[in-house]
Amino acid sequence: MAYSKLIRTMMIEIPSVPGSLGKVASAIGLSGGDIGEVQTIKVGTAYTHRNITVQTENEDQLYKIIQAINDLDGFRVQTVSDEVLRAHEGGKVQMKSKMPIQSLADLSRVYTPGVADVCKVIEAEPEKAKIYTNIGNSVAIVTDGTAILGLGDIGPVAGMPVIEGKAALFDQLVGINGIPILLDTKNPNEIVETVKHIAPGFSGILLEDIGSPHCFEVEERLKAELNIPVMHDDQHGTAVVTLAAVISACKSTGVDLKEATVGQIGLGAAGLAICRMLMAYGAKSVLGADRSQEAKDRLQNYSGIPVDELEDLMNRCDIVIATTGVQGLIQKKWVRKGQIILALSNPKPEIEAADALEAGAVFAADGRSVNNVLGFPGIFRGILNAHANEVTHPMLVAAAEAIAECTKPGDLVPQPLDRIVHKRVAEAVEQIFTNG
Repeated sequence: MAYSKLIRTMMIEIPSVPGSLGKVASAIGLSGGDIGEVQTIKVGTAYTHRNITVQTENEDQLYKIIQAINDLDGFRVQTVSDEVLRAHEGGKVQMKSKMPIQSLADLSRVYTPGVADVCKVIEAEPEKAKIYTNIGNSVAIVTDGTAILGLGDIGPVAGMPVIEGKAALFDQLVGINGIPILLDTKNPNEIVETVKHIAPGFSGILLEDIGSPHCFEVEERLKAELNIPVMHDDQHGTAVVTLAAVISACKSTGVDLKEATVGQIGLGAAGLAICRMLMAYGAKSVLGADRSQEAKDRLQNYSGIPVDELEDLMNRCDIVIATTGVQGLIQKKWVRKGQIILALSNPKPEIEAADALEAGAVFAADGRSVNNVLGFPGIFRGILNAHANEVTHPMLVAAAEAIAECTKPGDLVPQPLDRIVHKRVAEAVEQIFTNG
């Protein structure tokens, strides 16, 4: 459900009088921009300088925002900078030594001749590689670049910033070494064989931004042929956070999810995984709609109920989730009184939350807060801590429940950078494996 927007930071000269910042905010909002961070740079008697980060749809909208601010009496946009590109200069991750090598004695310990003894220990007992190397704390982040964010098939090299971002989050949130692996093939056989050949250097595989339908084959084969955990984040990471959001929505409205009929609109990688996650949680019944008959057949193979008409699905379901990327797909007249509707496509949902509520929904939200970052770091931290060799639906359900338990009343999910959330997710996943 990710998407591409322009993110720019404007340094603005603002008169030092009450209400001036509000005028800037109004100008940005009325021009269609979203305000991010606001940082005060300098406070003077006549003027204050602030850096304001703004998200816009395109360059034309950015120009309108700048013009709207400059048209205010006494206000001036001084500079506009692309902080996102600047943050990516030189990449976001690097490999560094954990040990200083400053003397010949240091060299003999970490490399030759001392390292030969460690090699012999691992040769005799291969499982000790997880103790004496970084294999036990390393996850390969693998992509073929066929489904990068909302940009589609742009290739693995263009997708590297996303994969580096995953690696950075692994490191900073849960202390895992995430290693980007870019594959210059879309052939499922070649992807599977390549990952199998590199697997000895890792304790887990995170598949990322691999398109549908070949993502299903790749994941299923790797799970069957490797003895380390494999997870496709676009499927299961999304599904975990979506289930957490549904649990939170049900809590706030008094709906019993296990007695509810749930409808999933869109049965791609994320949609099908959401259906499977809801079934694993114990939802009463799960219906799904998609233009592709192959996708509906796949849902039926997992015991879901395919539906041909959206209006029929809307009429039958207590909870509706949509991940199609099609703006305005859900019509207001289809909304049932008391429904929960999560239209998760960004930047434009299948139905605006305000419209769904006006039509009678008891709860409605879009996908801006449903972020995979809440799922994959803690899931893999728990898996590595438990020395598990697979990712199971009970583990994923436990992760979703942990996220929901950390959600404050009134929120759909927690703040994604809250380290306590990731710690709770890891503990929940590890506990499921430990308890068998």
